[in-house]
Amino acid sequence: MFAGLARGLVKKAVAASVAAGAAFVAVLAFGATIFYALQLIVVPLAAAAITFLLFALAAVMVVLVFLALDGAEDEEDEDEPAGLGQRAYSLFRQRPILGTVAALAGGWIFLRNPALATMVAAAFTETSHGRRRR
Repeated sequence: MFAGLARGLVKKAVAASVAAGAAFVAVLAFGATIFYALQLIVVPLAAAAITFLLFALAAVMVVLVFLALDGAEDEEDEDEPAGLGQRAYSLFRQRPILGTVAALAGGWIFLRNPALATMVAAAFTETSHGRRRR
């Protein structure tokens, strides 16, 4: 079971690293293309400075876009989920890798102890009635 899981995880990691390497080479080649195209118009030092400025502005724009998206998500998720099921859904939505690992670990534990699976299922279906008074 773990061999197949590890093999799939390694394949995904290799694919992600190959994609990241290809993106790095593409950005590097694009920068060289811009530099050599600008070098036909201005002196090499100015072409290098303009290329640097263009890539710095692109980086700032990417950061601002991601910060704006992160701020929008924070405004949506200000209310704390009430139940255990809502918390699990929130975990999967906000951190899918952590949620997947937790689900796999939980599935392994449930296979080893079916009574625990019954107790957790009861906890998920139980409705909370607020604070109890004594």
